[in-house]
Amino acid sequence: MPENSHSADLGADGSTEPGDLPVRDLADVPAVEVITKSIVMLMSAAAEKLGLADDPSAQASVDLDEARKLISALAGLVTASVSDLGLHAAPIRDGLKSLQLAFREASSIPDEPGAGPGEKLTGPVRG
Repeated sequence: MPENSHSADLGADGSTEPGDLPVRDLADVPAVEVITKSIVMLMSAAAEKLGLADDPSAQASVDLDEARKLISALAGLVTASVSDLGLHAAPIRDGLKSLQLAFREASSIPDEPGAGPGEKLTGPVRG
């Protein structure tokens, strides 16, 4: 079997080790799937940095500087790819807006409308 096989090898007990799971070549993954997975990763990371995780200790890991960077990158990706997202565009933009509003709420000195993370790309966000 080739070293870069796409099938999982089963162990003697029928289980697979994490390294044995099927791997897709990036060339086989549609661009929209790569974009949406990147969006989800950026959204999740931004939410974590804003302390929005379900974990009770989430508030201790708030990092607004990091959240700003992630939300700005997310806004750029969403803005650049909105026409390719199809029916997912509206909920993704809603998620971005929610993160932008959460950032404003978490800030002790909120940015002026239009100056928050990603707002140069999305326009001013109001609640």
